[in-house]
Amino acid sequence: MRILFLSDNYPPEVNAPASRLSEHAKYWIADGADVNVVTTAPNFPEGVLFEGYKNAWYSREEKDGVDLVRVKTYITRNEGFIKRSLDYISFMFTGFFAGLFQKKPDVLVATSPQFFNAIGGWALAKVRRVPYVFEVRDLWPASIAALGAVKYPLILKWLEKLELFLYRNADAVITVTEAFKDDLMSRGIDGDKIHVVLNGVDLSRYSKAETKDVELAEAHGLEGKFVAGYIGTHGMAHGLEKIVEAAELLRDQPDVRILLVGAGSEKEKIETMVAERGLDNVVSLGRFPKEDMNRIWSLCDVSLIHLRDLPVFETVIPSKLFESMGVGIPVLMGLPKGEATGIVEASDCGELCEPENPQSIADTLGRMHQDKERYQQMVENCLKASKVYSREALAKKMANILRTTAGLPVVENQVDASSAAPETRESAKTD
Repeated sequence: MRILFLSDNYPPEVNAPASRLSEHAKYWIADGADVNVVTTAPNFPEGVLFEGYKNAWYSREEKDGVDLVRVKTYITRNEGFIKRSLDYISFMFTGFFAGLFQKKPDVLVATSPQFFNAIGGWALAKVRRVPYVFEVRDLWPASIAALGAVKYPLILKWLEKLELFLYRNADAVITVTEAFKDDLMSRGIDGDKIHVVLNGVDLSRYSKAETKDVELAEAHGLEGKFVAGYIGTHGMAHGLEKIVEAAELLRDQPDVRILLVGAGSEKEKIETMVAERGLDNVVSLGRFPKEDMNRIWSLCDVSLIHLRDLPVFETVIPSKLFESMGVGIPVLMGLPKGEATGIVEASDCGELCEPENPQSIADTLGRMHQDKERYQQMVENCLKASKVYSREALAKKMANILRTTAGLPVVENQVDASSAAPETRESAKTD
């Protein structure tokens, strides 16, 4: 099977779309597939080219067996609706034209969260006369409407019509949560062509560390501390100012630290808050390459997962939940009740707190620190759950969906990882 995949993000970028695609591709290639990815020069989320890369019109490389093509785009920081839209639209055009010159695939896939990429993918599939798969990683534009990024109802209405057009005209739709599938079906999309492939953890890459990374722990004063780490994009959706406020409430617990690792549109604002409040119990670090992430995770005793208290976030499952499982680090999750909180409850891999409630965050973290027996049980539950959400099994499930869409024979005896814990969905639906 030959797969042509259009994605804004790819390693060395370390966000969720880049990780999902590159880790899936590794297993697809191991099973005999040819994978051709069209993407951009790495710059997310700061809008600054990574060292060693140029924003060239067209460049080609092989990366871990993937035939990788990078194209020129309008580069900007991950903030501001107009500038980001220009970024997305530019890739829609350059990705489309680059796709015209790739070997003809058996199936073409384009991924969100933004769907200008999906428009380019749909058009390219029509021209190349190949089946088209739309991978839906976010309900865009619902998420940007919820965050107030677009304040013009007519624009949002037009974007939603375009969104539904893309769903209807895809040969198959792959969502990353059951809730996304339910939403699409409630809006008239044929459920028979919607498939769910959850995010997961690549257990060949992530594992539990026996000790903290000595060099990093000493450099940032984290030796002997109970560390709650937020690792990921610092964006509008994440409400990290509430984490900072929780840190202020924890100042009287000298052995507790908050670690913030990553970059994004809110990074400067968060660091300013920390400085203005004189919080010496908060350590803020920038973006790290993928190969160093096990070192960063080793510093953490708890994984902070937080989103703003908005209904749209009831349907999402942050990918860092599965990475936390893989490294055996219990989660402290502040999300609206939904599918993600259902997974935490079903697997008992962490604790829930009220989103955007600093007191609830601080109190819950304090309990996790104090109850050593309960904490150790959650560690064991994380490692057990990680096997359910193995990236290898999920990649093979997605490969069979692509084969079916392309009219190719499926590979038998694949593990259906998304159905390995059916109680998860029930708990999500009853909240």
